[in-house]
Amino acid sequence: MDKKVSRTRRAAKTRARIDRQEAVRLTVHRTNQHIYAQVVDASGGKVLASASTLEKEVRAAHPKGGDREAAAAVGKRIAEKAKAAGVTEVAFDRSGFSYHGRVKALAEAAREGGLKF
Repeated sequence: MDKKVSRTRRAAKTRARIDRQEAVRLTVHRTNQHIYAQVVDASGGKVLASASTLEKEVRAAHPKGGDREAAAAVGKRIAEKAKAAGVTEVAFDRSGFSYHGRVKALAEAAREGGLKF
């Protein structure tokens, strides 16, 4: 099994558990150069808020999108956008990535921004 298949299997397990909870989820996707975050409604059919290192404001402040500082900036932005959409409590979906480094920095910044998970 290669790395991508292993990661998607871990992600499927997490998403199945979150689906049973019927919770709004904060999902994270990480690449070598960027990090993306979305707040998805409980049915999984609608994106309520999104943020990434591709946004103009984040790129201006953090030209390197693949570091922890940029991930923390995305975490703060997603928390602001989620609160504006009326969401304060989410389930954290790390998409099979390890809770370490950039994923952890994004999660901690989102918690500091007011999201509960």
